[in-house]
Order: sequence, then C-alpha cells, then structure tokens
Amino acid sequence: MSEITNAPQNLSAIDFLRTRSLANVVQAEIERMIIDGELKPNERVNENGLSQRLGVSRGPIREACSALAAMGLIEIIPNRGFFIRALTNDEAQDLSEARAGVFGCMAMMLAERVTDAEIAILRALLQRMNEIVELGDVHIYYPVNLEFHKQITHMAGNNRLELIYQSFVRELHIQRYRALSSHDVLHISNEEHRAIVDALEARDPVRSLIAARTHILNGIVRTRQAGQPGPVEQVEKQSRKTSDERSTDET
Repeated sequence: MSEITNAPQNLSAIDFLRTRSLANVVQAEIERMIIDGELKPNERVNENGLSQRLGVSRGPIREACSALAAMGLIEIIPNRGFFIRALTNDEAQDLSEARAGVFGCMAMMLAERVTDAEIAILRALLQRMNEIVELGDVHIYYPVNLEFHKQITHMAGNNRLELIYQSFVRELHIQRYRALSSHDVLHISNEEHRAIVDALEARDPVRSLIAARTHILNGIVRTRQAGQPGPVEQVEKQSRKTSDERSTDET
C-alpha cells in the first residue's frame, strides 16, 4: 500500500500498478536473455534497443534493470548506465563454495526429517530429468534442475537458509546454465542428483551432506571446463578429495 501511496504524482494508482506489473514481465525477459547468453557479461544494456524489441517504454526497462542489479545480475555504473555483471574468478569461487556448504547443510537437515511423500516428489523430478537427458536439451533440463534443488532447500524447512541459498543461485545462474552445455554433462549431473536422493531416502545425514556438497563442487569444475569465469584448480582438488574420502569410508 505504501508503494501506491508514493506513486508518482502524474500516475493514477491503476497506472502505477500496471507499470509495476509490466516491469516484472520485462525483468523476467531480461533475466532470461542474460541466462541464455543473449546479453553477454560486461555488455551495456541497450535501453532503446530493448524498448523496441519488447514493445515497452524505457521506464519499465530501467525499473527491471534496477531490480536485476539488486539480484546481482546487472551492475549500475554512474553516468554510463546498466551493464551485465561479470563475476571474477574469485567471486565465482566464493559464491560456489558458499552455495556448496549451504546446500550440503540443508540436505543433511532434510535427511533427518524427510517423508516418503517428499522422496516421491524428488524421484519424479529425477525421472523427468532422465527423460530430458535423452533429448540432450539444456533449455528443458535446466528449469527442472532448478526445481529439484529448490524442492530440497524448501523441504529442509529453514526459511533463512533457503533465502541465502536462492541468493547464491541467482548470482550464479549464467555459470550454472552454461556448465550444463552437453549431453554427457546432463547425464553426470542427474547421476549426482540420484546419489543425493538415495542418501536422503536412507535417512543418512552425513551421506546426504557429502552427496549434496560434492554435487555442487563438481558443478564448479564443470563450469571451469566449460570455459566460463570460475574457480581455480584447488576446488577441483577439493572435489576429488571429498570423493576419495567417501570411497575410503565405504570400503
């Protein structure tokens, strides 16, 4: 209500809400363009070009870009405009390692309380991703992959950790999307998903933590191998170390 009260004097409440709604639609489209690579890292956002392409005025585009800047996808440079944010190697590494730790922690928490109904939901998502792997289409796989991770973080039942995790996800969208760029990678990714669900179904907190954290660490390596800005070799070494420790524990 306060936003409507503070609406610009030359706009009615209905016009203001319509503009806000339009900005949300524009924001979703610009975010898609960033994730799909249509807008490149460090590229300046062409407000006039987007205005013509999307059939809207520059106002909703600026509002959408400001919202995406708050999410970490766009950078605002004074007197120059909006630019697609490019993560440095160190930034990508820090974010990815933090995401791995939080995701592992939430999987561990979920293993202590997961229900059969929740396992069934995760199994259904696994099956859906298996079907998509046969198609080798990352455009179809990626949203289901996001839903799988989202379900685990939601089922864990800690709202604060879920918000933190989702903030990492938004900033790492581009790297994660492009790391899933080949058929073989999709297959490997979903096998790691299966290991997580197997550990959860066994109600084994430690095994769930290791499977979930290792999955994210392996994703860091895949990002670097895909040629995107990403972590340095020590992360790959850490991933191998984790896998070796797990193998030792199982023998």
